Amino acid sequence: MSTAAHPAPAAESSAELSRNLSTRHVRFIALGTAIGTGLFYGSAETIQAAGPAVILSYLVSGFMVFIVMRALGEMAVRYPVAGSVAQYANRFLGPLAGFLVGWIFWIELCMVAIADMTAVAKYMGLWAPDVPGWVWMAAAIAVIGGLNLLRVQVFGELEFWFSLIKIVAILALIAGGLVLIVGGFNVGGTTPDIANLWKHDGFAPFGVWGIIMSLGVVVFSFGGIETLGMTAGEAGTPEKSMASAVNSVPWRILLFYVGALAVIMCIFPWNKVTGKSSPFVEVFAALNVPAAQHIMNFVVLTAALSAMNAIFYACSRTMYGLAEQGHAPKACLRLSKGNNIPIIPVLMMFVVALFGMFMFLLIPDTLFFFVAAIATFSTVFVWLMILVAHWRMRREIDAAGAPSTAFRMPLFPVLNLLSMAFMVFVMVILALNESGRVAFYVGVGALAVLTVCYFAFVRGKGRERIDLQPRHTVDKDGVPHDDGAAAADARRRGDAESGAERPAPRRAR
Repeated sequence: MSTAAHPAPAAESSAELSRNLSTRHVRFIALGTAIGTGLFYGSAETIQAAGPAVILSYLVSGFMVFIVMRALGEMAVRYPVAGSVAQYANRFLGPLAGFLVGWIFWIELCMVAIADMTAVAKYMGLWAPDVPGWVWMAAAIAVIGGLNLLRVQVFGELEFWFSLIKIVAILALIAGGLVLIVGGFNVGGTTPDIANLWKHDGFAPFGVWGIIMSLGVVVFSFGGIETLGMTAGEAGTPEKSMASAVNSVPWRILLFYVGALAVIMCIFPWNKVTGKSSPFVEVFAALNVPAAQHIMNFVVLTAALSAMNAIFYACSRTMYGLAEQGHAPKACLRLSKGNNIPIIPVLMMFVVALFGMFMFLLIPDTLFFFVAAIATFSTVFVWLMILVAHWRMRREIDAAGAPSTAFRMPLFPVLNLLSMAFMVFVMVILALNESGRVAFYVGVGALAVLTVCYFAFVRGKGRERIDLQPRHTVDKDGVPHDDGAAAADARRRGDAESGAERPAPRRAR
């Protein structure tokens, strides 16, 4: 990995990622990553581990996720850059931290993408049981990879419609389920009843330990939601779109996770969930509602493709951000002509996806939960670093008497400490849990290998701390300012007139 600070060719350096994602796109990209395979497929394991009490796992984890997103949202509004997670770690924790966070985040997203591909193969098995799963995985790779080579507006628009299908389906499920529960209708020999939440060995049949053991997959369900931060680099108005998307996290969690699973377990006793397919599909199959099973299978398939689409986007932007810092090859900065898409990072995702397909051929039955466990470790590590970086940013702002951020996280630093403690607790659970222990060792091993790679291969500007320039702040009277807009416009005009190279990010020495 050559990361020496040599100037890139003008053709590569003068282009920039396009700021063409609207608030609508940003909000639904967040939904695309947060509502996917973990909910529609992985929830079967969490229900089996904790019973109806899994609702508590989602509530607690969801609150911690909201804290992380408020921390990330504040940094993204103040410093709207591509590859945001790694760049914030670099700026506030040092270049080694930026390198580790960036690559661990990339690994996390790759694992989630492989999990999504695996789910696609499982879902298609309902309609074409005789077709090998790798065929459907290959088709998903071709379609999603191709979409990510198009203009970012096309990606945003497709992700909007993908996510809209999921949202409408879950809302219909909740509304229809409530009608069945309140009306006491008998459907397919099953009478939906809210008492199903506690009359089959109690609300928490496996006690507190069952709730704790479910946390690994529950956290995986939320993994990737932090990709919202990197959309700030291509959002037209990050100060508005980021705040709106982050503040919508609580109701999304309550409605799409807690609400949907509660209705599912009211309609269908939790102890009848087999885990052979999505519990959402199992419920409708048991109710014997004509075509409902196939409609829901289409929805969960769309959800997996939507999440995979958003993950491909996030992976490519993460690698682009790493290259900007000198932590990935300079070739990753090359943008496609016309579309301004980081072409090499997107092609790298094709390679990762093909590797996932190969792994599916080796361990088809256990691949999903293996990569989910690795993704959980990576997710928790990245979230912890986001919280620490945010802590350092706020301390730095206060010490310097700098203007406040336009989107501040409340109850600082209490919420930071609370969420940090939760992340450490989940790490310990992974290490103690037999199914997560291998993933824990893989994660720790990856950190060790990456640390060696940093000292062995990273040179030049990759060893320097970057200096991000604040953009959206408020003065002491609460009046908002766009500190970076005028300077950025002047720089772009000057570059266009002179044909000069786009300067590299400033470094703090």
